[in-house]
Amino acid sequence: MADARLKAYRKGHRAEWLAAFALLIRGHKIIARRFKTPVGEIDLIARNGNLVLFIEVKARTTHQLALDSVSHTAQKRIAKAGDWWLSQQKDFQQLSWRFDVITVVPWRWPRHYKNVWSGHR
Repeated sequence: MADARLKAYRKGHRAEWLAAFALLIRGHKIIARRFKTPVGEIDLIARNGNLVLFIEVKARTTHQLALDSVSHTAQKRIAKAGDWWLSQQKDFQQLSWRFDVITVVPWRWPRHYKNVWSGHR
């Protein structure tokens, strides 16, 4: 792996770990990290009761840059991957879900943006 790619990979792992830790502190259960489906990947899947959170984690120099970096294409990919994950759950009918973004910037606590977009349902 090239040096720049390795650095970005490690930065992403650290950001996802910090985001997962922030969710745990708030009472969410982490279901999966870097969950791969046939239609895409979801950075974090968390659950609190019957609410499922599909979370994109972005690390940038500012929270706004991180939030703005979640493209419409990425949103569609995550929504499709979320649909795939939901279709595999026995309790699908009892679940509600949303698509969130957690931004991570240097020397700041992660910021959790809830219900950033709706799925394509």
